[in-house]
Amino acid sequence: MRQVDLHTPEHPLILVTGGMGYIGSHTVVELLQSGYQVIIVDNLSNSTVKVLDGIEKITGIRPYFENVDCLDYVALDKIFIKYIGIQAVIHFAARKAVGESVEKPLLYYRNNIASLINILELMPRHDVKHIVFSSSCTVYGQPKPEDLPVNEQAPIQPATSPYGNTKQINEEIINDTVHANIGINAIMLRYFNPIGAHPSAEIGELPIGVPNNLLPFVSQTAIGLRGELKIFGNDYNTPDGTCIRDYINVVDLAKAHVVALQRMLSDKMEEKVEVFNLGTGRGLSVMEIVKTFEQVNNVKVPYKIVGRREGDIEQVWADPTKANTVLGWKAQETVENTLQSVWRWEQKLKIKREQQIEESKLSE
Repeated sequence: MRQVDLHTPEHPLILVTGGMGYIGSHTVVELLQSGYQVIIVDNLSNSTVKVLDGIEKITGIRPYFENVDCLDYVALDKIFIKYIGIQAVIHFAARKAVGESVEKPLLYYRNNIASLINILELMPRHDVKHIVFSSSCTVYGQPKPEDLPVNEQAPIQPATSPYGNTKQINEEIINDTVHANIGINAIMLRYFNPIGAHPSAEIGELPIGVPNNLLPFVSQTAIGLRGELKIFGNDYNTPDGTCIRDYINVVDLAKAHVVALQRMLSDKMEEKVEVFNLGTGRGLSVMEIVKTFEQVNNVKVPYKIVGRREGDIEQVWADPTKANTVLGWKAQETVENTLQSVWRWEQKLKIKREQQIEESKLSE
């Protein structure tokens, strides 16, 4: 195996697992634009290699890419051996659909937990001391009304889905591993609900098959790919009966990873494990998102109300004070601009689909 020595103090080398995915790809862009070197490890189970083109168009840099599954310990070990000087890992690689996790729990437990264990075992073997972990507000379960908005000290309630449970278990694994004093420290970022696309419309959320997240389904319905949007339940204890979430712009979210990484690499951490909520501090209902999307993009989104979906939390939104004050990070983008970015991305995808159809006709 040919080794690649990329270590320079000016441009630290970061390994990003799941870096071809939605949040991962936006974070890779922010890392490259901040002067980091990036190796992406991704098995392309929920992404496409064309994401590299989008990253390169935005940054002018094509990151290193290895098509490797994080469940493959031997292949992952070879990545650490090949790329000399990895300073930190940002671990995104995980399955993330609440509904799917209820239907396929073993898939989620195997993928989300074993992949993290492999990373944590390999880091000390290769003298990598820092990990930023992609966690989730689902670790809070359904917070009690008195704990809303949720801060980092809120009680961890029972998970409402296997996906949420994997995030709770992964946080426990990280805490136990760091406590074992093997030379690792960690920052765990608990995301609320990422939405939007890069303002360039070169990268965005690109689900394979039927979307599990709200916004891709909204935009695909608006553009005619889906007949109608299903809204799961309108009988929740909320003002309009639909679930409430804290929707955060994906670029804002990506920037938080760069800030967290800088905190680790500059030895500013006050504890060996730190936890931060990443959200806007504002709760919006599913219906509010749909209506705002229609308004700012001047489109209609046909929808129907169906029964509740197992695993969904009624309402949760963040108290991001700790991230604002300790990390010095704050969500900046408005929900209106974010929903416009979703539509621009969907329109660009439509153009690409039409081009592919024309190319296939010409090749026949």
